[in-house]
This record gives sequence, C-alpha cells and structure tokens, in this order.
Amino acid sequence: MMRRRTTLLTGCTALVLALGATACGGGPVSAGGGDKALSGQTVTVAGVWSGTEQKNFQKVLDAFSEKTGAKTQFTSTGDNVSTVVGSKIEGGNAPDVVMVPQVGVVQQFAKNDWLKPLSKTAQQSVDANFAPVWKNYGSVDDTLYGLYFKAAHKSTVWYSPDALAQAGVEPPKSYDDMLKAGQTVSDSGLAAFSVAGQDGWTLTDWFENVYLSQAGPEKYDALATHKLKWTDASVVEALTTLGKLFKDKQLIAGGQKGALNTDFPGSVEKVFGPKPEAGMVYEGDFVAGVARDQFGKSIGEDANFFPFPAVGGGKAPVVSGGDAAVVLKDGKNQKAGMALLEYLATPEAAAVWAEAGGFLSPNKNVDLASYGDDVTRATAKSLVSAGDSNSVRFDMSDQAPAAFGGTKGAGEWKLLQDFLRDPSDPKATAAKLEAAAAKAYEGQG
Repeated sequence: MMRRRTTLLTGCTALVLALGATACGGGPVSAGGGDKALSGQTVTVAGVWSGTEQKNFQKVLDAFSEKTGAKTQFTSTGDNVSTVVGSKIEGGNAPDVVMVPQVGVVQQFAKNDWLKPLSKTAQQSVDANFAPVWKNYGSVDDTLYGLYFKAAHKSTVWYSPDALAQAGVEPPKSYDDMLKAGQTVSDSGLAAFSVAGQDGWTLTDWFENVYLSQAGPEKYDALATHKLKWTDASVVEALTTLGKLFKDKQLIAGGQKGALNTDFPGSVEKVFGPKPEAGMVYEGDFVAGVARDQFGKSIGEDANFFPFPAVGGGKAPVVSGGDAAVVLKDGKNQKAGMALLEYLATPEAAAVWAEAGGFLSPNKNVDLASYGDDVTRATAKSLVSAGDSNSVRFDMSDQAPAAFGGTKGAGEWKLLQDFLRDPSDPKATAAKLEAAAAKAYEGQG
C-alpha cells in the first residue's frame, strides 16, 4: 500500500557531534576510512519499502555507511509492520531501526516499551529542522521516539492538462468549482474522476480531506482520537458532501461499480494510461511516480496537480502521511541505530533521496533545489509551509487502531466502500462507523 543543501553545514554539524567525525560534506568522514566512528558495526533496518523505494532508501543508507563506516542491512516487512516486528522481537531477532508508517503503530510500540527515546543530538536536530507538528506525531506521552524522515502530501488532485484544456476548464479553487469543472469535463466526453474504490484506504483519504476542510482542525483532531463520535453532525455533513460526488455516475469513471473494481494503480492508469477514461484522479504526491514510471508522463507537462480545494467556508486541507524512524530497545546495536537516526534528521540525508525522486521530506531545511522537478518542489514547499503554520494533519485512519483504520474488508475501509456503493444514507453510515470505531478503540485498551 502506498500510504508515502543550503543548510548542509547545520546537518553536518549535528552529525559531527553525534559520531565524532572529523570531516564534513558528501564524502567519507575520513580519507583513509579506517578510523570511521562505526567501522565494523552493522545496523539492521526494517520498513515497508520495496522496489524503487527500497533502492532509493538504500542510497541514503549507503551515504550513512560512507560517512560512518557502519554497514547496513534492510529488510522489507510488507504492510503489516507491527506483526512482523513483534514476531522478530519475540524471536530474539529485533532490528535496530524500524521505519514505521503509522502514528498508531508508533504509539503501540511505545506502550509495549519497545522503543528508545531519541538522543539529545537527534532531538536538537528535530527542533532545528522540523515544525513542532512532526515532533508531536513522533512523541508519546511527551517523549520523542519517532523521527519523520519521509512524508506524503495527500491533498493533491492530479489531472491531465490536455483533458482540462479540451474541456476549457482551469484548475478549480473550491470544492464546488471542482465538481462544476468535473461536469464540464464529463460533458466533453471524458469522465471527471477516476476513483480507486477497490482500495478502501483511498476512500478514507477522500473523507479526511473533506472533513478537515469542512469541520476544521480541532474537530479533525478530536475525531482522530475518538474524543468525538462518528455520529457527530460534522461527520454526517462530510459524508453528505462526499456522497454528492459518489452518486453522480457522470462524474466517476464507470460509476460506483467501476470505481469499486478499480485499485489505486488502475485509477492512475485511467487518467494517464494509453486509453484515458477520466480527466482527474485524487490521491497523494505518489501519483506522480506511477504516472512517470509506469506511463512515461512528464510531470508538470503531461501530468500536473492542483491542491485539494477548500470545502464550503473552510480552508484548503493539507493531509499528510509519513514514515517515522524509531530505535528498538531489543536491537543488538542500539548505539549505531541511534547514530542512523541522528543522520536521518539532517537535511543532508533527506537530500540524497530527494535527488533520487519519489520522496518528500518534512525537514524544512532541505534545499528545494534537491528535488528533481518543479511540481515536486511545489508539493514539498506546500507540505513544509503547512507544517510551519500547524495546519497539516496526519492521515486520520493511520492514527486509528488498525482494526478500524487499516484493515482490508473491515472497519472504515469497508464501510466507506459500502457508502460508495450506496451513498443514500450518510447518517446510517456514520452510525456504523461509530460502532466499528468504538469496538476498535475499546479493544486497544
């Protein structure tokens, strides 16, 4: 599932403090390499990444090795990080560092007493390089455990410039205007939106953007922690707003049935593939990677995005996801693991993956020139600005217990698929969501 240098001196200074290094910059810490601080040590890392993402993260790990002398070993866990890591701990084979894609899982690990708090050096780098909101998402009971290295911007609507130009419409500024623009696109012979209803997580993202804009950040935070019930009028209102789109067969490629048979990659293909069926697809910045790598689109020319527009009188939403690096207490090399986190907290480390592509960093001191194209620069700038203004909010379903917010065929994923199938009764859907949420949060203890 896809959920996710101008200040190089600052980042390097932090690394020098952490590792006793004697040199700075992109090259080795010392010319001979024999006196590198972590020579002969191996750091084991686990995370969800595979394929291109794993290859690009390996470039970051290689840069860490070049700087410190440590070797690294990465294991891909698949989506179910908590189960895999739990079994490794039980088997006496815990990794040193885990890249965790959900706030709820960071909290679970902390409550299980699996995590080491971040070192003072790492905390200083977080304070210098990250907006407080990212520190909050990495903290449990006021203790900082997680360092957000990679982020996703989930408030981007991707479109075919040709499709919008042929329909004579401009990227819209409001949700109502987006639906009107969609109607015009539809009238020109192409469905407005491709919706990946087969993947329940995409529907949670639709809901979260509408809800954050319409209900506001305070209610979003309350609903995310289940301090507000899903039967609240604000939830019913957001579902009603979403239902207007879901029930309009002209706006959605293939109608509800077509959407429920379309997975995320398929939704991108319907806009950017060889036989386009829709003009727009909503999902995160990672749409660009699929459009570019699978369908050969030039980002900014053949594929572009506009920010998810404001709903009603609210502000335009910025919903994010992300992967937090944590150090396990049961890892065999905790010191070297913490040194890796101290490196990941620097702009220098983020720039390595930024140059490789398919990456956004919440680190506000990463030089935007590190990113490979103007569209990615704009997305990264938007994410950092939202962090600075405290308007960014982490994916709500990723904050929930997995039984409610992250399980295929159950909880929020399934109930929103049911709602897409029949959006006629938002109040009944809200009641079902509340029943499922109450059960999951109660089970969490």
